[in-house]
Amino acid sequence: MSREIKFSLLYRDMWQSSGKYVPRVDQLTKVAPHIVEMGCFDRVETNGGGFEQINLLFGENPNKAVREWTKPFHEAGIKTHMLERALNGIRMTPVPADVRRLFFKVKKAQGTDIARSFCGLNDPRNLENSIKFAKEAGMISQAALSITYSPVHTVEYYVDLAEKLIKMGADEICVKDMAGIGRPVWLGKIVKGIKKNHPDIIIQYHSHSGPGFAPASILEVAKAGADIIDVAMEPLSWGTGHVDILTIHEMLRDAGFKVPDINMKAYMKVRELTQEFIDDFLGLYINPKNRFMNSLLIGPGLPGGMMGSLMADLENNLKSLNKWKVKHNEAELTQDDLLIKLFDEVAYAWPKLGYPPLVTPYSQYVKNVALMNVMQMEKGQERWSMIPDSVWDMILGKTGQVPGKLAPEIIALAKEQGREFFTGIPQNEYPDALEDFKKEMDEKGWDYGQDDEELFELAMHPEQYRAYKSGKAKEDFEADLKAKKEALAAESAPAVPSTAPAMDTTPKQMMVSVDGEQFNVTVSYGNSTGSAAVQEVKKEEAPTAVAASAQGSAAITSPLEGKFYLVKNAGDKAVKVGDKINEGDLVGYVEAMKTMNAIKADVSGTVVEICFDNGSDVEEDDVLFKLA
Repeated sequence: MSREIKFSLLYRDMWQSSGKYVPRVDQLTKVAPHIVEMGCFDRVETNGGGFEQINLLFGENPNKAVREWTKPFHEAGIKTHMLERALNGIRMTPVPADVRRLFFKVKKAQGTDIARSFCGLNDPRNLENSIKFAKEAGMISQAALSITYSPVHTVEYYVDLAEKLIKMGADEICVKDMAGIGRPVWLGKIVKGIKKNHPDIIIQYHSHSGPGFAPASILEVAKAGADIIDVAMEPLSWGTGHVDILTIHEMLRDAGFKVPDINMKAYMKVRELTQEFIDDFLGLYINPKNRFMNSLLIGPGLPGGMMGSLMADLENNLKSLNKWKVKHNEAELTQDDLLIKLFDEVAYAWPKLGYPPLVTPYSQYVKNVALMNVMQMEKGQERWSMIPDSVWDMILGKTGQVPGKLAPEIIALAKEQGREFFTGIPQNEYPDALEDFKKEMDEKGWDYGQDDEELFELAMHPEQYRAYKSGKAKEDFEADLKAKKEALAAESAPAVPSTAPAMDTTPKQMMVSVDGEQFNVTVSYGNSTGSAAVQEVKKEEAPTAVAASAQGSAAITSPLEGKFYLVKNAGDKAVKVGDKINEGDLVGYVEAMKTMNAIKADVSGTVVEICFDNGSDVEEDDVLFKLA
């Protein structure tokens, strides 16, 4: 009898690999019964990763969403699984151990069966608690190997890592090929090596389709002994997402494997509803280029799961960079120009940062540093001039050990800045914090929620949860959605013939300022060329600047576009008006590309004005602080 292969539908990851958001809970519960009717899924990925932060950004309760979304699958006997980032829980930064433990307890109570846990650095020390806490909560612990392809990531490296995780108590292994860059035969050897040592261990294979290797890789791992394959379906398969179940189903059946039948009527209904959600509003946050496979992704090895946010980041940073280019009379870049420069810089920077596996959050860290390098170099500045604290934590070993060697220039830069390398256990650097969050909830009169799930949300996502509770999150989302819809309507509106009166071509006198000097000029309109001619009449002295007082004689500006915060953590001390600031002092943060970027003063003085509220959107070169 032929060996059976089972399928898991990545309905959450389908959306996050394509764009910024996932469907609302009413949409999820609408599509769930039809996913069940398809009859071909042993498992469905329902939550984890950025899923719950997105609920909060909608102004939607994530706990309600998880409970209602997992329920129909439970009733049908389909297991649900979530994605968990080990030391980082389900956010981008490290999480205290007591919050991590509560996370598994809450998710099990809400209906999640399997915890897929991965460490972005493949450091077993970070996964040990994930395995322990999942099993304590009664969940199946599936430990993931974060697959990346480099000189230090060998077959032996991954087989040995799986061995360590199984000895720690992992019930299953996921071969998580998050960028789809694992070479097919090489992946087969990894699976075969694990199965040789542990024939009965369940191995689930996860891959993105972006670079094009995925179907061949799936066939190789299936032949080597993989038990479950992660798949997607139209209209969110292929491209930066995952392979479509129809292709993989036929390929594996033809290869002699036993695969479940697919109810095609239900498939088409899920396809129809998914497209309906895209048309409703989610498509406004999906870059059309994410629908295409791209072999250029082989080089940088960036995961499909971050490509949706990457294209949004590029769009925002391109605007910022081109503003600077125009201001300095330089040729503007296209998005493709910036994308290629970014991919080349990732390939350059990645080895120098010690080959961290390109998976969340370290794929974002490498990409962010590479993008900052490109932005700085395009402006004539040096590489490595903007490295966020979170990236330094990775470099210094505070979040785990990078698998490769750091470049001498990175080590030298750390020493130059007085940074010390860390060799201890990362979790010990992040003390328990639940009592502090309980105190905050008590003071504000907030309910801890069923199974302490509301307490958990505050502890895991403090800023987002506070914005959700205040209503600001929903307000900001609705304003952003309205702006996007208006922009789309304006783009698609037919051109209206101009009814403006003819331009007055009478010569005009005006003042023009050039490098602080004032020129009185006459602007006239030549009959022969139709273009404006500017003639200098006389040079005049610039008016004397008003002496700085409460307006400030110096300013600290934002080095990039993003959200401005005075502090990174709730207990940190914020800069306030009247504080004396010295050059080099940390004064705040700009959150961009899922990273908190430290802002340091480049001048000294006394703060006379803080120009933006906490959480405000800022653009590059916006004045954040005025100093006197």
